[in-house]
Amino acid sequence: MANLKLVPDKIGSVMVVGGGIAGVQSALDLANSGYYVYLIENSSGIGGVMSQLDKTFPTNDCSMCILSPKLVECGRHQNIKLLTLSQVEEITGDAGNFTVKVSQKPRYVDMDKCVGCGSCAEACPTKVLDFYDEGLRTKKAISVKYQQTVPLVYSIDDTACLYLTKGKPNNKNICRICEKVCNSHAINFDDLEKELEINVGSVILAPGFDEFDPSSLPQYGYGKFKNVITTIEFERIMSASGPYEGHIVRPSDRKEPKKVAWLQCIGSRDEKCGNGYCSSVCCTYAIKEAIIAKEHNGPELETTIFYMDVRTFGKDFEQYYQRSKNEHGVRYINSKIHSLEEDPETQNIRIRYASEDGQVKYEEFDIVVLSVGLTPSKSAVEMAKKLDLKLNKYNFIDTEVFNPVQTSKEGIFACGAFQSPQDIPATVVQASAAAGAAASALTEARNTLVSEVEYPLEQDVVGKEPRVGVFVCHCGINIGATVDVPSVSEYVKDLKHVAYADHLLYSCSQDAQEKIKDLIKEHDLNRVVVASCTPRTHEALFQQTLKEAGLNPYLFEMANIREQCSWVHMNQPAEATAKAKDLVRKAVARAALKDPLQTATLSVNKEGLVVGGGVAGMVSALEIANQGYQVHLIEKGNELGGVARNIYFNVENSDVQSYLADLIKKVENNPLIKVYKNSTITDVSGYVGNFFTTIQTKNGLKELNHGVVVLAIGGKEYEPKEYLYGNNNKVVTSLSLEQQIIENPDQFKDMNTVMMIQCIGSRNDENKYCSRVCCAKSVKNALKLKEINPDLNVFVLYRDMRTYGFKEDQYREARKKGVMFVRFDQEDAPRVTEENGQLQVTVKDPILSQYITFSPDRLALAAGVLPDSNAKQLAQFYKVPLNDDGFFLEAHMKLRPVDFATEGVFVTGLAHSPKFIEETIAQSQAAANRACVVLAKDELTSEGAISYIDANYCIGCKICVDLCPYKAISFNEEFKIAEVNDVLCKGCGVCASACPSGACNIKNFRDDQIFTEISAIFA
Repeated sequence: MANLKLVPDKIGSVMVVGGGIAGVQSALDLANSGYYVYLIENSSGIGGVMSQLDKTFPTNDCSMCILSPKLVECGRHQNIKLLTLSQVEEITGDAGNFTVKVSQKPRYVDMDKCVGCGSCAEACPTKVLDFYDEGLRTKKAISVKYQQTVPLVYSIDDTACLYLTKGKPNNKNICRICEKVCNSHAINFDDLEKELEINVGSVILAPGFDEFDPSSLPQYGYGKFKNVITTIEFERIMSASGPYEGHIVRPSDRKEPKKVAWLQCIGSRDEKCGNGYCSSVCCTYAIKEAIIAKEHNGPELETTIFYMDVRTFGKDFEQYYQRSKNEHGVRYINSKIHSLEEDPETQNIRIRYASEDGQVKYEEFDIVVLSVGLTPSKSAVEMAKKLDLKLNKYNFIDTEVFNPVQTSKEGIFACGAFQSPQDIPATVVQASAAAGAAASALTEARNTLVSEVEYPLEQDVVGKEPRVGVFVCHCGINIGATVDVPSVSEYVKDLKHVAYADHLLYSCSQDAQEKIKDLIKEHDLNRVVVASCTPRTHEALFQQTLKEAGLNPYLFEMANIREQCSWVHMNQPAEATAKAKDLVRKAVARAALKDPLQTATLSVNKEGLVVGGGVAGMVSALEIANQGYQVHLIEKGNELGGVARNIYFNVENSDVQSYLADLIKKVENNPLIKVYKNSTITDVSGYVGNFFTTIQTKNGLKELNHGVVVLAIGGKEYEPKEYLYGNNNKVVTSLSLEQQIIENPDQFKDMNTVMMIQCIGSRNDENKYCSRVCCAKSVKNALKLKEINPDLNVFVLYRDMRTYGFKEDQYREARKKGVMFVRFDQEDAPRVTEENGQLQVTVKDPILSQYITFSPDRLALAAGVLPDSNAKQLAQFYKVPLNDDGFFLEAHMKLRPVDFATEGVFVTGLAHSPKFIEETIAQSQAAANRACVVLAKDELTSEGAISYIDANYCIGCKICVDLCPYKAISFNEEFKIAEVNDVLCKGCGVCASACPSGACNIKNFRDDQIFTEISAIFA
């Protein structure tokens, strides 16, 4: 593929630098949109920091289990070329036609020959620190990065290998044991560093981050006190694949701790160490670790978090924080820890801290975990400097506020934690946004360098005796620590129809997938059962494996022995093992009766529909149009702009109105975008690739045919019911205060005091979520007020100041300029009264422990963000869910943050959750790009497990017609029977459960299959 140029000035390939979740997501989006991708990773395997985590919050998913399918898909994608142990040295040329020089270190193992058996590592006599496990254990000089790494190919550490350090330089035959034991003859000590030149059209930088090294802060004793560890080290301790196999013990003596403390803001919000920014993720991952630690070691484990502000601003994160206190008993202490001491006898860690009222207290803990911040990757900074890319003052890549993935060089984009500290959902969003930006620049070169995957001829299994292969997964110790997996595997071998059974350490890993394919062929298996985790995340992966092995993918069955067994019965191993046998026996009985199912091919209407004409909708429409597709943009009002029309400047002091005016102009002048103002949706039918949306316009009804939908309906400001709002004109919302600052700044020159109260309409019983933007909004208004009148007294009354990321700079600047921040507890909120027309605000100062009364000239309420009132109706139209707060609920918070479970429908902006303009822009680019992944295809494949109606039993009652949520069932008046549209049906089963005559069934969910399962359970 290198140096291949088929289209003048534009090359249909993209280089993605970084193999973490950001790089993997970008690569998959691009490869599935018609571009060839070179994925550059400087280590021996992809996965990044996410592969080191134990579980994710707030969903409590196993991190590797949700990441692994993406890694495997990336590793075996025919249009993605993985280049591991590689780094970019130079980029020359211009956008659309870059030449990239890449250096690739020798692996000393032939990737084509290595089968990942591990014989070499078993024989190797040399041990080195395992930095994947944060140095908590050793590994061999020849190893894989981690057990589920992609590619699962061994590599030799040339700084530790006896032959490469002592033998080869001195021409001596020292060691080389790995070479002797390798039956595949994969060891190659003559491997050399390679220099590659690759032509690509765009480049995406996704190199991730480094964790802050707390050894530079000696007061915390890291590296000196064995029981002071970092949060990433604690993740590895908790992980089933970690150094202690998931058992939480102290590094010093391997004893289970009784008390664990987390210290926040280590290497963040600290100008002394050069990191003045907030790392955004530390609060939430500390909360997650505190909860999961209790799950591992029992509720009697005491967990304490010392914090400055709890910054749980993400979607559903506030509720997770509240549950940690109310349901899990995590203790929170508002205090910044100065230093730690170690008891030399017990090696316990003594913490000296000051409570809010000034009292000095002491407490001992068995383990202290330092919540370390995110810092720019050193190698990424070096690379950026080589490429002459602009960095910000903290050495993160500098991007434009209103184009958050664009670097200082055209055609080179950035995403993930190298752009700014951010969590997994934001990283995945930015990855798709960067992929979209790269694709937009190369639209005319799409599909010029890609190849189509070819599958083997499918076996005809009809009429053949079932030969079931069963694979029982250890899932590290997620299953294996509770369930006796080998005994389950042995038990299964004696079941009827089982032709082969085995147990695998990680059934979802790349090597396990290859092994399953080989065993299908070797043992002539025509059904497969995998006993592991949830089909929600993994069924599609295993079905793809069957397809690649020549089996119909619907001949696969999954037994969930993790969520339904080991996790819920972790303290009952014998009973859990017995239950696992029951579940696998049930799955085998069902698999034996499964039929191969066929799918229909659907054509794709290559037009998009965007609902909502605010910033989110307009950016989405432009992005789809930039990739060459027609877009219909529906706006219910008489003008474009949405909520942004009321925002004049952002926290970084950028001109929002100028950006908005330019955006509206681009949308209205784009020939591929058709704007419908004063229009509402009245009806929706169809499915992914072919939706039909009827809209009411000022000229009457109009039906639009389109392949995808982006819901960008925005949100609205909460209208306060509290604090005299609406009864006193001195009480306004933050948006109104901003408008007053712009329209009449002089009025504040004569004022003495302006006060702001946070969390109005958020973080309460009515709206449990955090509205994310309110703290920074108050800070930006406070800075503007101080700019107008430096002598003005500005007070911000807050619960937690959530100025995350680089917005911490503005918060610090506000404090330096004299803005006073006073914390209050929700249980003792400020009180506002009116005396003779003068406002009186009373709040308890936590430091003085006294109530203070102010008489402000203006009181601004930081009103939260509410979902749009049309969300419920649109959710019904497009068959998508809402969460408990009324915002649209995405398919998966971490891995599909802009997709719905309903294919072809995507969400962005305030319709998804509260967020800043730059975050809305990135998410809108991401949603549009995900939509374009669909539009890039000429055909789609329908579901296989769908409903069917036996005309011999149908009594024409029409119950199924009325109940079908997808409008997939119609009634044939001539023959008086119901009929199913195979394309529309999603196999939900509503019709079958309601059919009084038994005429309606779901393929592979027949009555005989279900009853056989039930019988197998009680066998």
